[in-house]
Amino acid sequence: MNIVVLDGFSVNPGDLSWDGLKELGELTVYDRTSESEILERASEADLVLTNKVVFTADIINSLPHLKYIGVLATGYNVVDVKAAAEKGIIVTNIPSYSTDSVVQMTFAHILNFNNRISHYGNANREGRWSESPDFCYWDTPLRELSSRTLGVIGLGHIGYKVARVAKAFGMDVFAYTSKNSADLPEGIQKTTLEGLFGVSDILTLHCPLTDKTREIINKETIKKMKKGAILINTGRGPLVNEADVAEALKSGQLGGYGADVMCQEPPSKDNPLFSAPNVYITPHIAWATYEARVRLMDVAVSNVKAFIEGNPVNVVS
Repeated sequence: MNIVVLDGFSVNPGDLSWDGLKELGELTVYDRTSESEILERASEADLVLTNKVVFTADIINSLPHLKYIGVLATGYNVVDVKAAAEKGIIVTNIPSYSTDSVVQMTFAHILNFNNRISHYGNANREGRWSESPDFCYWDTPLRELSSRTLGVIGLGHIGYKVARVAKAFGMDVFAYTSKNSADLPEGIQKTTLEGLFGVSDILTLHCPLTDKTREIINKETIKKMKKGAILINTGRGPLVNEADVAEALKSGQLGGYGADVMCQEPPSKDNPLFSAPNVYITPHIAWATYEARVRLMDVAVSNVKAFIEGNPVNVVS
């Protein structure tokens, strides 16, 4: 089997091994692949692995040897799965490998707003504490999470675990979810979307990106939120209208925005969020802990092995 990895660097910048795939076929790994390079590099491939390289219907139909596309992520919107299915091409993904890491990043953002660790760390390097007349100082509001209300949009693996951690902090947790109220653990209260906007001190997004959820956070829905509420997005960039979020931050309707994802990645330098107050953006790294990438690689190898043996798993096409 001829196996080609088109954009392997983000998954494995050198601290992991491709040996598991090498044992399954003739392997070629490219760090990055531009759109213009896809057809040449994948022309002889039986199996292709991609993280963010997009496989449109035209590309899929132009690769006569292709039998399998392995997405090196949970989201598989980079592949036209309908076109793949029509050609009998199996498409797989890597489910649930990054749950713990994304939950951790979600609370890194939440805690940053409530404890301002980055602010004080930077200020103290510049001598702020050394110049203080008192044994301590603070120049930002400091808040406990206990008894504050967390709103969660989406209770999949990540949203559910975020809710559990929030409960451990003593937070009140409300969720907008398709799950039945009777199926929710004690302490997680189901509500309507409008109800969630109205009750949340902190709102965190963990739903998939669909036609219904695209820009679920926009000018009109932000008006329904508590004034000064904190918005966290470690899900998908297009879940929010970034221009509307920036305006709400400038007006004070939103108290802060913490995100690990953006609508365009890498983002434009003139994105309005970069000039808005109280914005903290990490570069889509919630998934990228060493432990999560080890799990991703293990599942990717298992997916390919299962396909070769005629029993494909984690199929999304």
